[in-house]
Amino acid sequence: MGLNQRIADARQRLTEAVAKHAPATFASSFGAEDMVILDLIHDLALPVEVFTLDTGRLHEETQELIARARATYNLPIKAYYPDAQTLEAYVVAHGNNAFYRNVELRKRCCEIRKLGPLRRALAGKALWITGLRREQSVTRADVEVLAHDTTHGLMKLNPLADWNEADVWAYVERHEVPVNVLHGKGFPSIGCAPCTRAIQPGDDPRSGRWWWEQ
Repeated sequence: MGLNQRIADARQRLTEAVAKHAPATFASSFGAEDMVILDLIHDLALPVEVFTLDTGRLHEETQELIARARATYNLPIKAYYPDAQTLEAYVVAHGNNAFYRNVELRKRCCEIRKLGPLRRALAGKALWITGLRREQSVTRADVEVLAHDTTHGLMKLNPLADWNEADVWAYVERHEVPVNVLHGKGFPSIGCAPCTRAIQPGDDPRSGRWWWEQ
């Protein structure tokens, strides 16, 4: 399937899902896939809230891209932050980088910095748009384009589910989409700065996440 058809399919998926399942929200971590979706939402002028989870530990390059995206697309991008008291209690009890010590403390950090704010962001929404692709990892190989998310009780749309990496970068180049400069430094997957590192060509794209647990 060519890029033009991929784009047409993604545009149709977004348009139909947003019309059928309102209100809709788009969760962006500002990776390349998410920038493609943001570009599509802007181009289609869809009534979609755009938000990001500001964990307090994002790369400076990610913060710079968020500012650039706001300026480029003239869209309000809402940031959700961790609950201050909960985060403070965690840091006081365990230390700011406790996630390196064991899986339980890492998961607790993710719960405070990401999952809690995500639940607040999704509250009252009928559609959650993400940039998940089947090619990204074995755990995402069965990602559906549109399905009900039982955990959060709403529909979840992955409009680029069947895109490959080449499709994403071809779109970025064709439409001059701004992207995180870390992608050019070996970061296919970009999360919190302490939990993400560059990888070597040919490595699993997710292998740069939580590598010390391997």
